[in-house]
Amino acid sequence: MDFQHRAGGKTGSGGVASTSESNRDRRERLRQLALETIDINKDPYFMKNHLGSYECKLCLTLHNNEGSYLAHTQGKKHQTNLARRAAKEAKEAPAQPAPAKLKVEVKKFVKIGRPGYKVTKQRDPETGQQSLLFQIDYPEVAEGIGPRHRFMSAYEQRIEPPDRRWQYLLFAAEPYETIAFKVPSREIDKAETRFWTHWNRETKQFFLQFHFKMEKMLPPMGGPPPPVGVKRPPPLMSAMDGHPGSDSMPPPPPGGMSIPPLPPGATGAPHMPPHMPPMPMRPPPPDGL
Repeated sequence: MDFQHRAGGKTGSGGVASTSESNRDRRERLRQLALETIDINKDPYFMKNHLGSYECKLCLTLHNNEGSYLAHTQGKKHQTNLARRAAKEAKEAPAQPAPAKLKVEVKKFVKIGRPGYKVTKQRDPETGQQSLLFQIDYPEVAEGIGPRHRFMSAYEQRIEPPDRRWQYLLFAAEPYETIAFKVPSREIDKAETRFWTHWNRETKQFFLQFHFKMEKMLPPMGGPPPPVGVKRPPPLMSAMDGHPGSDSMPPPPPGGMSIPPLPPGATGAPHMPPHMPPMPMRPPPPDGL
C-alpha cells in the first residue's frame, strides 16, 4: 500500500489517525489537564456507585474511571449544566441584605442649661453697614468640643409660624442647650473683614460678628443726597404749607411795625406772629410820695 502520496501521510509515520483515535487522544489530554487543576475529591457532583463505576450527579452520566469523568467535566454538556444550575440558584436565593454601614457613635451629654450671651448692635462709620456682634459664654464646655453656628431659614424651624422677614442664627456647644437669635432676613456680607468668628479657649468665649449688605435706596426727588456731614437746609414755606401766597404785599400791621423783606425765591409772605396790643401807661405817682 502506498502511503507516500496519501493526504496527510508521511513516509515512516504511522499514518493518519482515525476519528475514534483523535477523540481518545483529546480525552486523554483533557484528563491530564483536569488532574493538574481539579481536585476530584472536592467535586460535589462526583459519585462512585456500588458497581465501581463513577457517576456525574449533575448530568446523570456513567464513567468507567476517573479520567473519563474528568474529561466529561471539561465537555460542553457539563459546562452548560453548570451555568444553568448557577442561574437557577441565583434566582431562587433570597435577597442578601446590604452590608451594614459603619455606625458612628453619637456622644451623649447631659444638658446643663443655656449659655450666657451678649449682643451688640454696631454701624460701620465708613460704609454705614449695620452689624451684630455676638458673645456666647461656655465656661463648662466639654473637653475637645468647639462651638458651632449656622443660619436657619424661617421655614426650617417649627417653633413659630414661618415669616420670610426673619431668619435665625443658631449656636451649639455640648453640654449646653442650643440657642437661637431672631435676626432680619437680609443678605449677609460674607467678605473676610465683614464676617468673622473667634473661639477663645482660655476664657471659653465664642465671638461672631457679621455685617448686613447695604440696601439700594432711591435718591430723593429734590436732587442727589448731600455729602456726609452736611445737613440739607429746610424747605421754604409755600402755599402747600397752609399759608396761601400772594403776589402783593400785605398791609402793614397796626403799631407801625414794618415787615422784613422776603428772602430771594420766596412765593409768599412770611407767617407773622399775631399783633400784641400796647400796654397802658401807668400815671406818675403824686409829688411827695
